[in-house]
Amino acid sequence: MFLLSAMVKNDNNSCIHCGADCGKQPHVWNDLLFCCNGCLTVYQLLNENKLYNYYKLEENPGIKVETTAFGNKYAFLDKEEIREKLISFSEGGISKVKFFVPVIHCASCIWLLEKLHLLNKGIKHSFVNFTRKEVDITFDESAISLRQLVELLSSIHYIPDLSVNLSDKKEDGPSYKKLLYKIGIAGFVFINVMTYSLPAYFNGAPLESNLQRLFSILSFILVIPVVFYSGSDYFVSSVKSILKKNISIDLPIALGITVLFLVSAYEILFSGGAGYCDSLSGLIFFLLVGKWYQGKTYEALSFERNYKSYFPIAVTKINKQIEESVLLEHIREGDELIIRSKELIPADSILLEGTGRIDYSFVSGESTPVHKQEGDFIYAGGRQMGEVLHIRVQKEVSQSHLTKLWNQDQSYEKPSETLKTLSDRVSKYFTIAIVTIALLGFVYWMIKGDAHTAIFVFTAVLIVACPCALALSIPFTFGNTMRVFGKKGLYIKNTAVIERLSHVDTIVFDKTGTLTRPNENNIAYSGQELSREMKSAIYSLARQSTHPLSIALANDLAAAPETDRQELEYHRPEHFVEVAGRGIFGKVNQMEIKLGSAEYVTNQEASSHFASEVHVSINGTQMGHYIVSNHYREGFDKVLNSLKQKFTLYLISGDNNSEAGTLSSYFDRDRMLFKQKPGDKAELIRSLQEQGHTVLMTGDGLNDAGALMQSDVALTIANQVYHFSPASDAVLEAAQFQKLDRFISFTRSSLNIVKTSFLISFLYNLVGIAFAISGNLSPIVAAILMPVSSVSVVAFATFVTRALFSTKYSVPSTQ
Repeated sequence: MFLLSAMVKNDNNSCIHCGADCGKQPHVWNDLLFCCNGCLTVYQLLNENKLYNYYKLEENPGIKVETTAFGNKYAFLDKEEIREKLISFSEGGISKVKFFVPVIHCASCIWLLEKLHLLNKGIKHSFVNFTRKEVDITFDESAISLRQLVELLSSIHYIPDLSVNLSDKKEDGPSYKKLLYKIGIAGFVFINVMTYSLPAYFNGAPLESNLQRLFSILSFILVIPVVFYSGSDYFVSSVKSILKKNISIDLPIALGITVLFLVSAYEILFSGGAGYCDSLSGLIFFLLVGKWYQGKTYEALSFERNYKSYFPIAVTKINKQIEESVLLEHIREGDELIIRSKELIPADSILLEGTGRIDYSFVSGESTPVHKQEGDFIYAGGRQMGEVLHIRVQKEVSQSHLTKLWNQDQSYEKPSETLKTLSDRVSKYFTIAIVTIALLGFVYWMIKGDAHTAIFVFTAVLIVACPCALALSIPFTFGNTMRVFGKKGLYIKNTAVIERLSHVDTIVFDKTGTLTRPNENNIAYSGQELSREMKSAIYSLARQSTHPLSIALANDLAAAPETDRQELEYHRPEHFVEVAGRGIFGKVNQMEIKLGSAEYVTNQEASSHFASEVHVSINGTQMGHYIVSNHYREGFDKVLNSLKQKFTLYLISGDNNSEAGTLSSYFDRDRMLFKQKPGDKAELIRSLQEQGHTVLMTGDGLNDAGALMQSDVALTIANQVYHFSPASDAVLEAAQFQKLDRFISFTRSSLNIVKTSFLISFLYNLVGIAFAISGNLSPIVAAILMPVSSVSVVAFATFVTRALFSTKYSVPSTQ
């Protein structure tokens, strides 16, 4: 049999499938190395189905696979009510389903997912939307069920996200489709009207009167749906802003559209003129394209999420001693559930059976597992990291502590009114000034007794000074910034966030999960040299405890370099005692071992106040100590040093102050706050805002929701972009954290580009108005200049944004 080995090769003991280090004892198949049995299984599956090209398209395209037996994990997919939620079409046994698959990342992923029919004959067709990370699958339910389809995808580690929120996700809404229709109509009319106008542009004079009148009437008929359908949003927005006693950018746009339409109607219908239908349709077309362009930058992300997005669709319920899958929404108070390792606790509950090691990092942002015994209360949102638990629900999902935390953002109002958008502020005075100038010109020429010139001047001023360039500069500049940021790993919710981010003067960092890497520690040993037998004894004793420091130490010893690991063996302790809050001791392999705090082991205080210490004594002899500290994100020191030069930095955390010394190089002592509750974080943000600061809050845990909502800009650091906290204005891929200062700096550059675009627009308007007010600029020339100014501003904003970012703020692309 031809093997995939012809397509790939092993380098530096790396796994053929995912590229990870295979370690000391790799899995070997046909002389090929794999880091785990999961990667081997996927490789064999692809080989058996002759899907050789998967490894030709990308080097090490696979994702590291965690081998799992599915068992009843996806049994809930056999339920009809779940099937109805997921299936978008079903007729004659042929069904269609769309899955969101977050791990899609390269050409090989697309290739493999579109070859699913080769893995199972029941799959008829599959198509990948790479931007949205979605795969559409058409399959024969008589040959493969929905559950089997999901298990097939999971077996090759393209695990669909089946959360309730995404299952209920609608297709493009009516408003988005309506926008596309409006763009299509405006574009069609613009092209046709411009075609009718070309002879006048090139000849410099109208055509023969009858032909010119025919073209003018056709243009006017075509432009009517453009004004009253494609441009309707600007009229609606203007009326609403006036009712609220406000002037937005849409008001001068609506006024310009109205004047162009009315003057065109008068000229074409009553005076035999050509009108300005070309300028009118072009104006509306470019405005709508700018709106669409802005929306495309964040269509792949859903920033509006609820707690159900992070829970499984179904959980395992015990019903008369029989386990069954039950939908999350059907969980009731008093139900008894089974929670397996790494599963989320879906509701506030009492632990009936088992020993809990609950990781609340999703809720609190702190990754230290909490030890729970039978009878203890467990809050929703924690993840069990140990054995199977048997729990009894105390509160329904909608009433649990997790839901209250999630909804706490309603207690805080983001100060949106403190920073009105730049366009609204400028357009307010722009509109007043233009209307005033037009009226003054009209009055001046009326006093001189020239009514025709008065109307001529009034119309020309409003046409030549139409704020289309002003309106387009913001969506195209900030829209380009959003698209560039998205390609580099920073996802912005909307253009208003970019403006607010450019005004930030204070940054508040959460520590755990934001500055530090979740569930990772740096461990260093200081003291007398330990033999392998001693390390084996320490490792064996540390494994008996569920304390986070014991777990970290045991994991570190197990992952030691291979030369140290060769003879590291586990020995069952002869006896073991844990003293709560102090340490553990026991006898292992004829050695009396004591592990714990300095006070417990040495009767002295700890030598370091910057990290946690685990002291070691063997047979009564003090050997030394392990220093356990957080593992900070790559480049965090450079980022903080850079930001410190430009911003006021605060650190706020629910953790203790064990690393205050380490972080004092980057934060002032009085700006580091530890052991803070969720409400405390939000109150800090509020107090800073009351002092006049514009605050950027960075966080990753659900407990940060209130602070994120209160801040002027809420930035979430996410290891998986599609899983982040509520109230996010922006999401930064964790791998791009070291580029944070560059991103923030470029928002200021983007604002400068907008201001430059405004300046260009104002200079154009100044010159145009000067000619128009004097009566030397005809409306037809004004109409020609108007789209030219719009195109020039759009081109300037687009090309300068991209060029400046690529040259001055180059950031490597993410995978």
